[in-house]
Amino acid sequence: MSAVAASAAVMVPTPRPAVDDADAVPVLPVLFVPEASQWLSTSSGRIAGDGYSWMQAVHWVAGSGLYQPRRYRSHGPRSFGPTTVRVAQELAQLFPCRPGIEYLMRRTGLAERAVEYHLGMLREAGLLAWIVKGTRVSGGPALASEFARMIPVEFDAALGIRTVQRDEDAPAYTRVVSGIAEAGRELMAKLAKKAARKVRTPRSKTSSKAPAKASVRGAEQGVVTAVSDEVRCTPMQVCTSASSTAGTTSLPPESKLASGVSKFPTPKKSNAKAGGRRKLNVVGRRFQLARELTQELDWLRGCAVPRIAWVARGVADAGWTVTDVKGWLHLRGEAARVRRGSGLLAVLLAGAETVLDTPAKRAAAVEQWRGAQEAARRHRIQQVRARTERYESDWDAPSSRAVQREVEAAFAKVREAANGGRHQDQGDVADDQALEAELSEQELAQLRADAWGQFMAGETDLVMTAVNVMGPAAAERIYGAELVHRARQIASGSRSSLMTYGRR
Repeated sequence: MSAVAASAAVMVPTPRPAVDDADAVPVLPVLFVPEASQWLSTSSGRIAGDGYSWMQAVHWVAGSGLYQPRRYRSHGPRSFGPTTVRVAQELAQLFPCRPGIEYLMRRTGLAERAVEYHLGMLREAGLLAWIVKGTRVSGGPALASEFARMIPVEFDAALGIRTVQRDEDAPAYTRVVSGIAEAGRELMAKLAKKAARKVRTPRSKTSSKAPAKASVRGAEQGVVTAVSDEVRCTPMQVCTSASSTAGTTSLPPESKLASGVSKFPTPKKSNAKAGGRRKLNVVGRRFQLARELTQELDWLRGCAVPRIAWVARGVADAGWTVTDVKGWLHLRGEAARVRRGSGLLAVLLAGAETVLDTPAKRAAAVEQWRGAQEAARRHRIQQVRARTERYESDWDAPSSRAVQREVEAAFAKVREAANGGRHQDQGDVADDQALEAELSEQELAQLRADAWGQFMAGETDLVMTAVNVMGPAAAERIYGAELVHRARQIASGSRSSLMTYGRR
């Protein structure tokens, strides 16, 4: 029996005397969730707020003994033990919880079938619920499943946890904790200590014959191996083993043992983080920044990560992030056409760590880059809105020149009738001539320069507005016949399904 299963009597509260107490904790039945209820939409549990609180529920299920996998299948693990807790510990660190089978195999050292067994046990215990079920398409990559870390209702009932639904329209699995009974506080404290500890895969116990065989090989190779667990030798005690394959153990002199305390070298502290990952060194930070750059910058897609790490070694050693690099590239300027991404990056990053040598300067560059991104986003929204209003109106102008002349003649007759028989074209020509007389040569040249600038950027609004309001003849007198002709060609072609234009 494992140590986790041995504490089942402690994990399940015993029945209390029948009193009128709202905080009384009941004894729970067998814990099992059928396959139809293993989805988030059909689950009766609630979503765990974080991985720490979820691990408390995992340790409670492991120690309570309410879930036994062999009750429902004849194969697989026999109990919800430390290996299942080890798998759950890896899932608690993922956000979102999208673990791949290969990832869990690499992290836990288990086989593929074993990982699938333990994931199924977590779902049957009500600790996991499917959000998206992964698929495997022939010839394509396997898609990982996405899970929601759940806390079963049996856990809330056992510890007397009270929950509340803050939003009445939200699903039932979004309820949150509002309190806990006094009877469950002590147990919750024990679960908190278990959740704070990291469970590791237990080592297999070797027999007494294994060290003897290993010691023979060690003696041949000139290394020192440990003796069996039954007979131990320490510097404070004489070994009573009949055979010693590792040689005699040298005892310290009596002068060093006069105080009764032996001096042993203190073990070195591990430089690993709490999550099980080591702190990145200089090379690791370079490769991390290079990988993020190849993912974030489009013109670096496909570049070798080691080459980018070598190019960006200066800024990586200075503590730059991918956001800082984007801010610097905005200040330096990016090329529209890139032939070799690594070479361009080397040119753009030359001397960057010396110019932006403080975090304040890098933060200012990032803020400027984000402001430019926001301005570009608003400009695109305005362009799309103007294009939509222009081309999705109730009436579209005809593309044929003959039809356009007939439409203009019809509008001229309507204007003439509306003005009491006076020919509107004469009035329009007089107005256009008056407008041209008011404009000086400098202003007229400025108007033509602005119209040409917009035309080179792909916009014809200024010219087409003059054409639609004053007519083609007046527009040609102001902007020139060539510009009006080109603008009308683009405007007529934009309404055709055979032509697409725009800016990249």
